[in-house]
Amino acid sequence: MAQDIKNQILAGKIPEHIAMIMDGNGRWAQEKGMDRIFGHHQGVETVRRMVEACSELGVKYLTLYAFSTENWARPIHEVNALMELLVSTLRAEVEKLNKNNVRLHTIGRTHDLPGKCQDELDEAIAQTQANTGLNLVLALSYSSKWDIANAAKKLAEAVEAKEISPGDIDEEKFRTQLSTCNFPEVELLIRTSGENRISNFLLWELAYAELYFTKTHWPDFNEEGLHKAIHDFQNRERRFGKTSEQIKNDQ
Repeated sequence: MAQDIKNQILAGKIPEHIAMIMDGNGRWAQEKGMDRIFGHHQGVETVRRMVEACSELGVKYLTLYAFSTENWARPIHEVNALMELLVSTLRAEVEKLNKNNVRLHTIGRTHDLPGKCQDELDEAIAQTQANTGLNLVLALSYSSKWDIANAAKKLAEAVEAKEISPGDIDEEKFRTQLSTCNFPEVELLIRTSGENRISNFLLWELAYAELYFTKTHWPDFNEEGLHKAIHDFQNRERRFGKTSEQIKNDQ
């Protein structure tokens, strides 16, 4: 069954850009009578699986919601553990990223991260910048509302400096000021753990994305789950405001 789905999706259009909200680490651990931190460590294994699986399928961009600006409000011991996990994971994964031709990027208020985290991020990004395969984008201390507001601020400053006029501002001009300006818009968003919301993630970039929600907690999400999500994506009619009849005529 799993191989059948994989063969089917390989015969169709693979999404160029997949985004994932990696939800459920803490609940997964608590259901097993373990500390939430244990769930985060297991979640790293799922990240490895998803990076390898997306690379194998030919996905060009994979954006992972690793830490939101709202996550800073979590208990301090959990935040500290997450930061330590980020540092140790980056340090351990660079060699594998290079082996798999994966290039690392980040979006978000990364200057809010501890200095050690920033150093490890900068080093990992530098060491993978020549890779030409999957682009792995980590959203860290990320808020889409912040990103949109920041883009508006930069455009306002450009108008004030008389570098552009208000009439120059359109959707494309605005997009160039977002932290995601070098990435294509998301085609498929996957959220695990049964929550049906997007939680301040890529609000602009998800305008016409297909949304896929699964009750599976992130540590249990696997290649078969990814294949099912892509298979579901391939069987949807993406109209972008047009009618079904127009889509059929265009084809």
